[in-house]
Amino acid sequence: MIKIKNEELVKELIGEVKDFPLYTTQLINLANQNAQGTRPRVVGQLTELIQECPEKTYEGWKKWYLSKYPNAIENATERINEMMNNLKNAIKSIDKSMIKRWVEDLVLEKTFVGLRFQEAILKKVASIKNTDYRLAEPKEESQGIDGFIGDMPVSIKPITYKTKDALREEIKAKIIFYNKTKSGLEINADNVLK
Repeated sequence: MIKIKNEELVKELIGEVKDFPLYTTQLINLANQNAQGTRPRVVGQLTELIQECPEKTYEGWKKWYLSKYPNAIENATERINEMMNNLKNAIKSIDKSMIKRWVEDLVLEKTFVGLRFQEAILKKVASIKNTDYRLAEPKEESQGIDGFIGDMPVSIKPITYKTKDALREEIKAKIIFYNKTKSGLEINADNVLK
């Protein structure tokens, strides 16, 4: 197997490898993700443009691109620089106490919630049905049951489960589907609420 390192690729195709101080590119990447400075609406659809470019050398590409998008590099730079200033201000507010709170939030709270949200789903659906709920016992879990809404056995599955026909086990329970979003959970319990 032949391997070509990224630096070697750059050196072969462009001639020079830009050198950045340690951690700086990670921070610029983070700022860019937040600022969306290199999105197609700012710099163009680069995968299509590189194909469209009649020039096959780096210098030819650079000249062609800059003539087509004369303000793109500056616009992207401004967006990222503004976000970098926001990050610098945020970094100044971070101390050991805040880092500890963040670690506790990740390791304790988010892990607990992430692994225990089935109970929250059961509780929410049961309250809508105006009944009680309980988590399944180990023997019931082995049958694919995650809990009960009243006396109805239910299984709680991610929405992606619907597309995994080959993996579907025989579940003798109604299924509540959920989708994790940035803001929480979206629950589809139509077949349980009917």
